[in-house]
Amino acid sequence: MAGQSGWDPTTPDEIDDLARRAQDGDRDALEALLGAVRPRALNVCRGVLPYSADAEDACQEALINISRKIGSWHGNGRFTTWMHAVAVNSARSTYRRLKNQATASGIDVAEVDRPDPRTTSVIAGTRLDLLEAMESLERDHPQFVEPLLLRDVYGLPYDEIARLVEAPLGTVKAQIHHGRKLVRPMLRGQE
Repeated sequence: MAGQSGWDPTTPDEIDDLARRAQDGDRDALEALLGAVRPRALNVCRGVLPYSADAEDACQEALINISRKIGSWHGNGRFTTWMHAVAVNSARSTYRRLKNQATASGIDVAEVDRPDPRTTSVIAGTRLDLLEAMESLERDHPQFVEPLLLRDVYGLPYDEIARLVEAPLGTVKAQIHHGRKLVRPMLRGQE
């Protein structure tokens, strides 16, 4: 199964087919699917977590979650879009776990490895202030977090996000707009 893009050995149609077969209990298809989506999942995790080892851990968690929750992909959109959300959630979960471990150890998380906002891209998703802003947003307005991350960090189109979160397109656009307004003041170096 050779794909059309240079780094991805499987086309989106082939990935969707593998996912359907894996949902039907085909273990070989599941293994092939996990192998095909691993590079994408790792890239998503690297976009959220600044350290490679942490991103690898999150990617592993994402692949486990994909294999366990594959039945929740409804086939309405691309499997890779659904996988993207699973990987984002795994990366954020890993971040929370690491932050809690550091806090329990008496480490002041706010002072450790604070990235320089002049040299660290918000779009790359490696700014710790962005992760903190998402944590704060999730506490107060959880409905905005996933659409905002999928749009502004990972650049998914609005219609794909709407399918993924199973919400009307207008609702998704409003959630992203309101989420941006709430997050903007929390980002260091932002007006």
